Amino acid sequence: MRNDGPIPQTPPQESERGVITRQCLTKKIKKMVTVVDFKERVNRDGEPFYALILQGGIELVKSQETGNFYATAKRASISSTFDEMTCKGLIGQQIPGSIQRVAVDPYEFTVKETGEVITLSHRWVYLKEGESVEQRVLAEHEVEMPL
Repeated sequence: MRNDGPIPQTPPQESERGVITRQCLTKKIKKMVTVVDFKERVNRDGEPFYALILQGGIELVKSQETGNFYATAKRASISSTFDEMTCKGLIGQQIPGSIQRVAVDPYEFTVKETGEVITLSHRWVYLKEGESVEQRVLAEHEVEMPL
């Protein structure tokens, strides 16, 4: 098989003057997350709302215990103003952005499968395309002053 170099290229195309040209693909690959589920939650005022469950792409992680690789995907939830039917319709929808790890104060978490209680000091958050973890953390700590 012939290798034309590290940059993928489009097939030759004929220009307006009849000259055959070849254009390089320079499009930046966008990171995407997928809506995979939704959950009903209750806000501070006791009112129900739906949170969308977002999942990033597949990642291979090496087990610290066995040294073997396993496949996983990061998940995060975001609040929504949608009703149940809209949330159902959004499952499978892709959104530009990524899911990133953010450090937080330590908290206890119960592993559903085993019942084990562990202490975590991070959470996974959705970041829109072009947003950094630092920008997100600063935005979360901004306090609005009442008028």
